[in-house]
Amino acid sequence: MLEEIRSSHPFVYKYFSGLQDGEAYLRRVVGLDRYWEHVHQTSPRDAVLPGGALPEGVTVSGEYDIFYVGGTLGLLHASVMAERYGYRVMLVDRHVSGKSTRDWNISRQELEKLEETGVFSSEEIDDVVVRSYRNGWVEFFVENSSQKRLYIDNVLDCAVDADRLLGIAKQKILTEKRCVILDRTTFRRCYKFPGYVIVEVEEPEGKVLFFRTRVLVDVMGILSPIAMQLNDGRPQTHVCPTVGTIASGFMDVDYDVGEILASIEPADTSAGSGRQLIWEGFPAAGKEYITYLFFYDAVESDNDKTLLGLFETYFRKLPDYKKLSDDFKVHRPVFGIIPAYSHDGFTRARKVADDNIVLFGDAATLGSPLTFCGFGSMVRNLPHLTADLDKALETDSLSRSTLEKISAYEPNVASMANLMKYMCYDAGTDAPDFVNELMNEVMIVLDGLPQRYRRAMFRDEMQFDEFVTVLLKVAWRYPKVLKATYDKLGIGGSVSFIKNLAGWAMSSTK
Repeated sequence: MLEEIRSSHPFVYKYFSGLQDGEAYLRRVVGLDRYWEHVHQTSPRDAVLPGGALPEGVTVSGEYDIFYVGGTLGLLHASVMAERYGYRVMLVDRHVSGKSTRDWNISRQELEKLEETGVFSSEEIDDVVVRSYRNGWVEFFVENSSQKRLYIDNVLDCAVDADRLLGIAKQKILTEKRCVILDRTTFRRCYKFPGYVIVEVEEPEGKVLFFRTRVLVDVMGILSPIAMQLNDGRPQTHVCPTVGTIASGFMDVDYDVGEILASIEPADTSAGSGRQLIWEGFPAAGKEYITYLFFYDAVESDNDKTLLGLFETYFRKLPDYKKLSDDFKVHRPVFGIIPAYSHDGFTRARKVADDNIVLFGDAATLGSPLTFCGFGSMVRNLPHLTADLDKALETDSLSRSTLEKISAYEPNVASMANLMKYMCYDAGTDAPDFVNELMNEVMIVLDGLPQRYRRAMFRDEMQFDEFVTVLLKVAWRYPKVLKATYDKLGIGGSVSFIKNLAGWAMSSTK
């Protein structure tokens, strides 16, 4: 596969060829890019079937209380349900469970939510934090160099070794005698019966197995066929393709500071209607440094949103963001498609459950794509996501109406996620510097407000009155945003935004 991209993607070929597992990483990237084919299907394949469709004469290989499909964020939830609540848990992963394609950043305060579950100790959490930063900053490029660099404390200031944390969770599951993990095992479909589900999976050698479970937990991420089916082929409205590397050999890195969001140029219009490319930079263990390149976009835009294409752009533009020494070395790539969903209504509009089936993580698409993303959303909500599922199992309340209430939906996060639409550059409505100018004004406004505003915004913890204060101040400073709201959102999108705000105002999360 590397040889196939030698001419079309020379930078990707160069750097991936230098990795021991470069071919395997490339296959993961290309595999994830299958999302762009599936998301445009008008009739998604049947992943959830009625019990009557189960082939006759099948043998059920085992029975479990909870069956997880997906071994990344699913491991965190499964470890609590197995160790604290004592359920019979089975988890399958199409690759190797506990191996993430990304590393994570979060604050120490948010990591303490893992301790609240009673399963993860303070010592274990300390062990997975490979570096803590003094602070971080956000800065958007402005032509006349008048951009505001906004410094923020206690936001994404802990670099977490994702595989180490997932390994701890995996071991907790495996120490429970009645729990099982199967790697390189692919979910095929499931069959719904009254009170339970039969799950069909395929082992690496092609053998098909069937398992019975009271609850199927879908943590398959953005490629989830269940999410695709439940949401009529439109499981996301927006996406944030993200690529990067864990590397060493940078010449201008401050290992005490995180670069939370940084743009270095106007919008790029070379691959469709336009993308405002944004960088992130986070010190990791030792002299390693993580850099990401990403952009926000509507699913239906004509931009090239493939990770393979974005990786080519990343390697080509990386020296413009960070100076590379002769010793520059890529240790491994990091990548993913961060999903987002714009809820049209006063509350959650996306479907996240069915009878005896519940979706978590990116499969549910309820987190904010701005900075918090799937890991942060799962950690913040893990205590109640596990306690609520335990209660549902105890009372045998496993209908769709009950399970859809066990979610990470937060009205404030849903409203904040609407801000992402302003960061989706569109040449049809925006000048090349629109996103940068607008976000620079937001940074100026935040700089003039008490520190709690900036922390709340970048940790998705804003109160309703704080959010309104920021909106009004930005509109006063930058009146263009009023016209841009209509241009970018239209009447329907503007009404939807107002509904989200009204739902937030009326909710308990004020």
